[in-house]
Amino acid sequence: MATQMNTAGVAKAYDRWAPVYDLVFGPVFRQGRAAAIRAAERAGARILEVGVGTGISLPGYSAGSRIVGVDISEDMLDKARDRVRKLRLANVEAIEIGDAEALRYPDNAFDAVVAQYVVSAVPNPHRALDEFARVCRPGGEIVVTTRVSATGGMRGKIEKGLMPITSRLGFRTDFPFSLYENWAAGRDDVTLIEARPIPPLGHFSLVRIAKHASTQDPVR
Repeated sequence: MATQMNTAGVAKAYDRWAPVYDLVFGPVFRQGRAAAIRAAERAGARILEVGVGTGISLPGYSAGSRIVGVDISEDMLDKARDRVRKLRLANVEAIEIGDAEALRYPDNAFDAVVAQYVVSAVPNPHRALDEFARVCRPGGEIVVTTRVSATGGMRGKIEKGLMPITSRLGFRTDFPFSLYENWAAGRDDVTLIEARPIPPLGHFSLVRIAKHASTQDPVR
């Protein structure tokens, strides 16, 4: 899954996206952002949003939540910080540079980890998911909105064919749901508890992964 993608390249790609990100992706992903926020807030108040980008989702969190946002792109983070200041979002504790594959937070630090349209954009998705699980507390949740590629047919061929282009733009079109299933199945501390389509066009899903309260007491 790391083919043609590296951390520095992804950061540069999203620096380029920063001036137009809200205009291009804001309306398209609005419903997915709202669904992810609702799911995360059910898990608890202390939330880490990985890939916070321009901070477009931050106004959607309730005042009682405590949000830390990280992203690999400094240009995106400049916009996120500006949004926090202008909207006086007192519930946002920090906006920081951060790599999804090497988070700088202690184990079990957050009630929920949110990653919106991020896992398909990192060079090593399994490594990022491992980090999300590490910093999520037992009994908490990892909430992901994600691209899901077709398993075959013309759409699948198109998605595979676009990969050399979209990888340079900072995301993958060929990204199977089995990646999440296989990752969760390979661990004894998490369970994939929900996967449902979200707009637009059924190409995206909301994925919820529960971290077990203990290895003897899995969340189902």
